[in-house]
Amino acid sequence: MNPQGDTSLSGLSVLVVDDERLLRRRLSAHLDALGAAVTEAATLAEACDCAVAQSFDFILLDIHLPDGSGLDLMRENRIPDSTGVVVMTAQGGVEGAVEAMRLGAVDYLVKPFDYGLLPLVMKRARHARQTRRAVEHARENDGQKSFFFGDALAPIREQLDRIVASDRRIGTQLPPVLIIGETGTGKTTIARWLHQNGPRAPEPLIEVNCSALPESLAEAELFGNERGAFTDARSARQGLFEAAHGGSLLLDELPSLNPAVQAKVLTAIEDRTIRRLGGNKQIQVDVRVIAATSRPLSELVNSGEFRRDLMHRLDLFRVELPPLRARGHDILQLADVLLEQLSRRHRLPRRQISEDGRKRLLTYRWPGNVRELAHELERGLVFEDSASLNLAHLPGDSDSLTSAVPGDWLSPGFRFPDEGFVLEDAVNRLVQLALKQSDGNISGAARMLGVTRDFVRYRLYGDRREKS
Repeated sequence: MNPQGDTSLSGLSVLVVDDERLLRRRLSAHLDALGAAVTEAATLAEACDCAVAQSFDFILLDIHLPDGSGLDLMRENRIPDSTGVVVMTAQGGVEGAVEAMRLGAVDYLVKPFDYGLLPLVMKRARHARQTRRAVEHARENDGQKSFFFGDALAPIREQLDRIVASDRRIGTQLPPVLIIGETGTGKTTIARWLHQNGPRAPEPLIEVNCSALPESLAEAELFGNERGAFTDARSARQGLFEAAHGGSLLLDELPSLNPAVQAKVLTAIEDRTIRRLGGNKQIQVDVRVIAATSRPLSELVNSGEFRRDLMHRLDLFRVELPPLRARGHDILQLADVLLEQLSRRHRLPRRQISEDGRKRLLTYRWPGNVRELAHELERGLVFEDSASLNLAHLPGDSDSLTSAVPGDWLSPGFRFPDEGFVLEDAVNRLVQLALKQSDGNISGAARMLGVTRDFVRYRLYGDRREKS
C-alpha cells in the first residue's frame, strides 16, 4: 500500500481541537468531504470529555487553547496509543511541536497550512501504525525461508505461479487463497512464498493460528476493539485485519473459529470492511486472505463445523498439498536441503545420510510430514556420532529397507489396508489419473499406462455399455 495514494479518509474518525471557530469549521468541512467522521472541540476541557467518551483514529490538536495547553492531553496520557495526534501550531511555535513529537505525536502542521496535506499525513501515520502492529504480532517469522518443491510438487509450483501472475494483473482486492493439507505439509511456508513472490511483498504478512486464539478474544484479536468493549479493554486497539491492510493475512486452521466469527470473516472478504468489537464504524480494509486447513472444508460443512457460504467464498484458488509419504523420492532431496540448513543452525559439519538412513526415510509413513522429517533429522544430527547419519531411531525392518527400489512408482511405505483392497477400483483410478495428466487424451493416457486405447475406452465406457 502506498500511503501517498488515495486521498479518501472514508471510515476514519477525527477530533478537531482548536479555539478558532472558523478554522474548525473549514477543517471539519474539508475532512467531511473526504469521508471522515468529524467531532469538534474548542477547549482543553471539551477535548478531554470527547477523548473519554469516544475513540478517534486521529486528533488534530492546537497547542494553545483558552484553558491550557493541548499538550497536556498527551502529558497526562489522555490519548490512547491507537490514536494518532497531529499537532497544529502557529508560526514560531516549533518548540512546542518538537515537544509534541517527543510525546508521541505523529506529525505537526504550521498554520496556515494547505488542507490537502491532511490525507497524506493521516495515511502516512496509519501506515506506520499498521507496521507497528504487525511487528507486535510477529514473534518469530521465518518468512525468508524458501520452499522446496521438487518433482512431486511441480504442479503446485505452476499453480502458484499462475496465482501470482493473476495477482500482478489485478493489483488490489485480491481474491482469497485456500491451502489444504495435513499437519506439517508446509501450508504456512506456501503462504509465505505466495506473499513474498506476489505484488504485496513489501507490505505486512500477518500470520494467525486461529486454533490458538481463545474463543472469547478471537473477534477482538482479528477485528480490533474500542475502549470499554470488554473487561480490561482500557483503550482502542487495532485488529489484525487492519494491521494487514494492503498486505496479506494468513488464517491458519480457520475452521476452529466459531460460526459468529466466521461470519465476520466472510463480511470482511466480501465487503472489504470490518467493525471493531464494541464499535459501530465500518473500517475499510484491503487484505489478501490466505486460509489454511488440515481437513477438507466440505467435510466440515457437512458436520456443521464450518459455514457453507464461507467455504464457497474461499474455495476459488485452492492449493492442495500432498502428504510427505506421497512425494516419493523427493523425500531424499528434501532431507538433504533440511540437513544443510540444520547443520548451519547447529554449527556442525555437513554430514551425509547413509544408504540405510535413506531407505528408512523412504519406508517411514511420516504422519507428521515435513515438520516431523525436520525434527528427526535434527535429532540424528545432534545425537548420532557416526560419520554419516543412519537415522536408526526411525521405525523400519529389514524387509522394508530392502524393498525401497530407486525409481519405483509405488510408495515404499504402502501397506494393504486391513479391510481389504479392491483391485478394479485401483485400476480405474490409475486410468483416471493418466487421463488427467494427458488432458483427457485417450492415446496419451494409453501410452502412459502401457496399454491399448481400447483398454482405456473399456475402462471409461465398458460398464456403461454392459448396463445398457
